[in-house]
Amino acid sequence: MITGKPVSCFLFLLSLLAYTAAFSQSVDLSKARIYSTTTDKNVLLRSVEILQNEVEKRSGVKLQVVKKLPKAGHAIVISLENDVSKLPEPYRTEAGAQPAITKEGLQLRVIKKTNTVLVIGKDSRGILYGIGRLLRNLELKAGSISVPENLSLATSPKYPIRGHQLGYRPKTNAYDAFTVERFDQYIRDLALFGANTIEIVPPRTDDDSTSQHMTLPAIQMIAEQSRICKEYGLDLSIWYPNMAKDYVGAESIQKELAERRTVFASLAKLDAVFVPAGDPGELEPDVLFAWLEKEAEMLQRYHPKAKIWVSPQVFRPTRQWFDDFFGHVNKEYPWFGGVVFGPWVKIPVQKIRELVKPSIPIRHYPDITHNYSSQYPVQHWDLAYAMTLGRESINPRPLDEKAIHNALDEYGSGSVSYSEGTNDDVNKFVWSDQDWDPETPVVETLRDYARLFIGSSYTEPVTQGLIALEKNWKGELLVNDGVDITLNQWKAMEKDAPLKVLQNPRFQMGLIRAYFDAYTRQRLIYETELERKAREILTSVNAANVSENIRKSIGILEKAWKEPILPDYQAKCNSLADSLYKSIGAQLTMQKHGAMSGRGNFIDLINMPLNDAPWILDQLDKIEKMGSAPEKVQGIHQLLHRTDPGPGSFYDHFGDPESWYRVVPGLGWDKDPGSLQSPRIGFGVGLVGEEWVDEIKATGFKGQVTPRAWMKQAKTLYNEPLKIHYNELDPKASYRIRVSYTGRFRSRMKMTTDDGLVIHDFIQTGEQPTFEFNIPQAATADGQTTFIWNCGEGERGSQVTEIWLLKQ
Repeated sequence: MITGKPVSCFLFLLSLLAYTAAFSQSVDLSKARIYSTTTDKNVLLRSVEILQNEVEKRSGVKLQVVKKLPKAGHAIVISLENDVSKLPEPYRTEAGAQPAITKEGLQLRVIKKTNTVLVIGKDSRGILYGIGRLLRNLELKAGSISVPENLSLATSPKYPIRGHQLGYRPKTNAYDAFTVERFDQYIRDLALFGANTIEIVPPRTDDDSTSQHMTLPAIQMIAEQSRICKEYGLDLSIWYPNMAKDYVGAESIQKELAERRTVFASLAKLDAVFVPAGDPGELEPDVLFAWLEKEAEMLQRYHPKAKIWVSPQVFRPTRQWFDDFFGHVNKEYPWFGGVVFGPWVKIPVQKIRELVKPSIPIRHYPDITHNYSSQYPVQHWDLAYAMTLGRESINPRPLDEKAIHNALDEYGSGSVSYSEGTNDDVNKFVWSDQDWDPETPVVETLRDYARLFIGSSYTEPVTQGLIALEKNWKGELLVNDGVDITLNQWKAMEKDAPLKVLQNPRFQMGLIRAYFDAYTRQRLIYETELERKAREILTSVNAANVSENIRKSIGILEKAWKEPILPDYQAKCNSLADSLYKSIGAQLTMQKHGAMSGRGNFIDLINMPLNDAPWILDQLDKIEKMGSAPEKVQGIHQLLHRTDPGPGSFYDHFGDPESWYRVVPGLGWDKDPGSLQSPRIGFGVGLVGEEWVDEIKATGFKGQVTPRAWMKQAKTLYNEPLKIHYNELDPKASYRIRVSYTGRFRSRMKMTTDDGLVIHDFIQTGEQPTFEFNIPQAATADGQTTFIWNCGEGERGSQVTEIWLLKQ
């Protein structure tokens, strides 16, 4: 039973009362008029339009623009800092009382006596961001506009690059369904939180050129994205991978240049081109930079001030590759903009900062969109979530995003986030606020987000609801009672919400996650108990009852899908998925919504088995085909005792928290959230010949059904060693190790000890799961040892799933 609804309703009311009290001292702007000290369209751009439109959408009040400053007050005054002198003395005094601002900075000042707000920008963008800050602080209701009377703010961005990638291509979970109008609104929303850069993608990438959802051909849509950015005064970047096989031959180069001519000429504005060195398109540095010089010449024909940025992003880099790459970077070519630090960049950003000249900027390209197999995976994520929510679900991680940002921000000039759709919507706004000011409390960003995008009455409830969704992912799901409390909080909001809120996509994204998480937890509890009962029956088998008990245990395990629980929760998730598809093009299923596999289609995975039933049933099927009853009994015994190491021996599964204490931590998540110098959790069994699977399930190697344990392992990236420590060993004993190597990577790995002893030399993993080796007695003679795994030069990383340390 899920309980706690009265408590959640009480907390909701308390939050509402606290919020109401905070806004009780406010200035009424319902009759305000907009006055600007300038009419220069190159300065105002669309800022006044934004203020009028966003206020009218939420309140029904159309703020009028006047050419003269109202003497009686009731005004929103917009001014460049240099034009403040044109204002009456009282306004000049109020503005002068604020701290100084710098490029793109803003001032907000409420003057209670005259019901007036001053919005002052250092420059054109400062005005835009000032309007954004005002909107974020307004309380907007039908026929009513008010602002806190104590609002007084002067702030400037810490980092000059603050943006997000909005790629119009099939390999996203929503962007390919966007209309021009929706891109306009989304870019506007991001600008209200300080974004100054939008990154697009060209029509040809490592993806299909079109999708069933596209509202315009890609070449036309990117032209529209460029136009929108120009109208808002934002920078435009394009992520442009090298997709050809040849960048040396004259014919191939001319073909590539012709394509870029078409793309560059179609864009009204372009400030930067970001070229990944790999993923896709891996080139040797000499070839890469020779090609980029030719690309730069074509780029600057159409956009003379545009620069090319490059990331050292390759899957299997060697030391020589990096030496050559940074050798070119430090030549400071006139067309070179800087280095991009993003996913699958092997070298920590701190080291990159040491390798490149101080004059060369570094731009972060943070992966805020993926949950695992990514730059910044969820820490120790429960396997049940990995199997059902998958790699690219709706994933508000506000506290994590701030921690990740603040661990690395000092080494760069800001960021343009890597996003694959609307699933990471909350993360975008958190990241923009952190790029503006890393001291910004996450809760304040969430309050502004909830107030502006959902409604002032929902400021505190939605804020706390989003934080609760992130907490749902902390720790072991089976014992996380907070998941059900989180759902009750969202249900309390849902119960009393008007239709406008219930149909708000941002509210729906939080609501669907709350239902999905609770459904997954209750299924995990249910299916875990079914497995326990099935195993209990198998424990009592003998030659006389083995076939009967096998049938009974199969029947119990099959209840998971023959007698499912909480069908109303599943129906709710399906209904919300349909609504999100209609409203913002979110593709949460493949068949119904046209999603791509592994790209946000988590509703397809909602009933993924969460216990070891697939493997147990497969084993029981094989056991039933054995010739004699004693053989079947022996088969059952081996099934039940697969992980039992025997007396005096050890068994550890490194996907479980119970065994993680043996993994030597390295630098640690708080300093190394990308785990370039620390171990991380990995997901997936691995298939022969494959390094990528879209779903985490009990299938691996040559397609056989595998134990659940094989789906989660400890891993390190690239040449970072993976170290696992054992103590409390018998110093007089000899040991043999049985080790399971499963996971996505198919690396060649070598196993040694901290004493320098070799347990096995480089072997190819990914062909079979389990190996056994003798441990030299000298390695454990002091009662402890540390096992160390290294992968070969240019490999993806090391991974270890299970260890049996068997006393001989």
